[in-house]
Amino acid sequence: MEAKALLAGRRAREECDSDVIERFEEACENAGAVQAEMLRRILVANHGTEYLCRWLGDVEVEGMDAGALESLYRSHVPLASHADFEPFIQRIADGDTSPVLTREPIQLLSLSSGTTDGRQKYVPFTRHSSQTTLQIFRIAAAYRSRVYPIGEGGRILEFIYSSKQSKTKGGLTAGTATTHYYSSEEFKIKQEKTNSFTCSPEEVISSGDHKQSTYCHLLLGLYFADRIEFITSTFAYSIVQAFRAFEDHWREICGDIRAGGLSPRITVEKTRQAVLGIVSPNPSLARRLEAACEELERKDWCGVIPKLWPKAKYVYSIMTGSMQHYLTKLRHYAGGLPLVSADYGSTESWIGVNVDPSLPLERVTFVVVPTFSYFEFIPLHRQKNRSSRKNGEAIDDDFVEDEPVSLSQVKVGQEYEIVLTTLTGLYRYRLGDVVEVAGFHKGTPKLNFICRRKLILTVNIDKNTEKDLQLVVERGSQLLRKAMGELVDFTSHADVSKPPGHYVIYWEIKGEVEEKVLGECCREMDASFEDHGYVVSRKCNSIGPLELCIVETGTFRKILDHFIGNGAALSQFKTPRCTSNQVLLSILNGCAIKRFYSTAYG
Repeated sequence: MEAKALLAGRRAREECDSDVIERFEEACENAGAVQAEMLRRILVANHGTEYLCRWLGDVEVEGMDAGALESLYRSHVPLASHADFEPFIQRIADGDTSPVLTREPIQLLSLSSGTTDGRQKYVPFTRHSSQTTLQIFRIAAAYRSRVYPIGEGGRILEFIYSSKQSKTKGGLTAGTATTHYYSSEEFKIKQEKTNSFTCSPEEVISSGDHKQSTYCHLLLGLYFADRIEFITSTFAYSIVQAFRAFEDHWREICGDIRAGGLSPRITVEKTRQAVLGIVSPNPSLARRLEAACEELERKDWCGVIPKLWPKAKYVYSIMTGSMQHYLTKLRHYAGGLPLVSADYGSTESWIGVNVDPSLPLERVTFVVVPTFSYFEFIPLHRQKNRSSRKNGEAIDDDFVEDEPVSLSQVKVGQEYEIVLTTLTGLYRYRLGDVVEVAGFHKGTPKLNFICRRKLILTVNIDKNTEKDLQLVVERGSQLLRKAMGELVDFTSHADVSKPPGHYVIYWEIKGEVEEKVLGECCREMDASFEDHGYVVSRKCNSIGPLELCIVETGTFRKILDHFIGNGAALSQFKTPRCTSNQVLLSILNGCAIKRFYSTAYG
């Protein structure tokens, strides 16, 4: 009877997954028409709002043909940045209940992490935001299940975290998008009605202390070790951070499992009670885990994930963009377990889903979901030596652009900036992400994420993006690894406080490395920048020697604590790869222990 029930459950799941995939692929097949209808739906829902009336006047949109409405919209409503919407969003935050951006009153505001440009921004969050999060979870899970089927009763070790919420002047709740989602009905549906669910209760996710939450995630993940099907977090960084913590606390966690108790380090009462309501004494599991951990510790924790979670099929997280640095350490922990890239989105909207989870990370693409938002794409063409500065800030970049095109008009191999129109009240919103079209899935494009458009390192005519910086740091860290050192984390700064300006790259490293080797790392990075403007500037000394600043152990945790203290969630956090934030620079320079200057052009 039990075998028949399991078989029936598996068949039901497969049928459900097939239905999800069939509906998604039908939308992709007719992506152009679906997009036109999506725009019509947005404009009908928000017709008469102050922002749209400014550009469309009293045009009656409800009766218009979807194609004609699309043409009208794109010819009358201008492209806009977050700065254009900020005054409207601030009015909503301050209590303006008139139809400013949406006809339906906005009750929640998401906070961006602030790691990209140094300050958090408000973004409207509605029920549609939670619904699309649940939908992309279902679509992605259906495709993953084809490659990595999940067993009945399987669980997820999911390192997810809510952050603190606050009230705006007008009484709206503000917090991260993930925090809003974890408290939504959609997340409850995901937990209760899908085949696999996180092993941590809501009280752990929302403890408010990311260190205590991480400890409990690890404890419960090990308590259910034989039922964990995969390990995940929003960003790869969070998984790496969790296992760094595990290296320090594994004996204490095993002791909790043996006794069915909980470490006194967990002081949040609701979290303590929730965990103690789940665990019970399991001495045999504790002995098995301790023996495994003693062996793993001798191997520097290589392969810890498959060793402790024998049924885990893969590790799942966002691993592109600024997360690429953590892949070396994540592969170390994962052993031979597959790393599967999670989906592509932003605080403003989900964008694309990974429909081929078997592909290696280097080849992953994201299929645009045409039912989430209305998408446009600005064609970009790289042009050298166009950068200039004003008051120390870059005011141009190395792209020239053409008129935006629709989703169905993009071309394979072309780079674009994404433009969003959303049900949450953003209209022709420039996201700032640069993507390349890698191909098509049915009628909708497959995207490679390239970089954020904003230049992060520039002194005068030099232009280097986050991707450029990552390639340079990788070249330098290769020398570090040969010397048995490990690059824990990094960031950078264009120091123009006195002429000539120069780049500073901050490294936190693990292991004893000779100063001679670190000097070679500095020189290698300086010589690895390929941007013509940088090379010319270095040769004529209009940019000074690159500076490598080694910071003490724990420096980047202090940066994490700073962001979380300002409302970011650990599951949302991304180390800023370049910063001009004076608070962060104060932390970095205050923790500096060694400085090296390049001789590459000496």
